[in-house]
Amino acid sequence: MVVDAGDTTGTYEVVASGAGRRVETTVRRGVVEVSEVTRNGTVVRTDRFTANRVPALVEQPVPREDGSGKAG
Repeated sequence: MVVDAGDTTGTYEVVASGAGRRVETTVRRGVVEVSEVTRNGTVVRTDRFTANRVPALVEQPVPREDGSGKAG
């Protein structure tokens, strides 16, 4: 995620750190919210940014076990 900080930009990387966890992104009421979520839906941590300060949000696919990175 790239965030506008006025005269510069900052880059933030949000990664699902545990096995079975995922990263969910929502945009509502002018806020971009990125959360790390467990298998059963419990939110572990959340980062929030004002939507007009987020010029780029890039989601990377999870590489497959065979190392190809391509979805089945």
